[in-house]
Amino acid sequence: MVILIGGASCVGKTLLAQRLLEKYSFPTLALDHLKMGLIRGGVDCGFTAESRDAIITKKLWPIVRGIIMTAVENGQNLIIEGCYLPPDKIAALPEEYRAQIISFYLSLSYKYTLEHFEDILAHRSDIEKRKYPEDRGAVEVAEDNDRTVTVCAQSGAKCFVIEQDYEREMAAVIAWLDGEMEKRGFQTADLH
Repeated sequence: MVILIGGASCVGKTLLAQRLLEKYSFPTLALDHLKMGLIRGGVDCGFTAESRDAIITKKLWPIVRGIIMTAVENGQNLIIEGCYLPPDKIAALPEEYRAQIISFYLSLSYKYTLEHFEDILAHRSDIEKRKYPEDRGAVEVAEDNDRTVTVCAQSGAKCFVIEQDYEREMAAVIAWLDGEMEKRGFQTADLH
């Protein structure tokens, strides 16, 4: 099973991936690590750390697609998280691969982002100790999250929007994921 977690920066994708790693014992791949590995490895990857997400997504997708397909073909479990997972490209994967993929996106509502921006910033480094401060303001972060919701609606991708209680709503995401895995024959009760 391949679990794909998309969404804007600072929404909690890495935190959720870590929780799922602990719950399911699936290895995880953070696309930010792949991106920085290519940049720091001196590979002519066609982008820099400062490039727009759309450019990075376009360049990374063929590699990510290959990783997804290989994991499915080899019967390996994997969690991939990042803001470089285009829902339209995931939907275009052949059915034999999509049957082994659960993909969804996380977003923060505009109101939640504005009301909890200081908390969002305070939790940016819960899993990975980020070296650089967030350079976007609350409105820009809220707009990024709104774009995620719009793109998901346009492509029919599953999107969870955190509205009020982050921990309770994330628990609901995990419960949904348990249900999706069980529908596909994965016995999550054995993993708890």
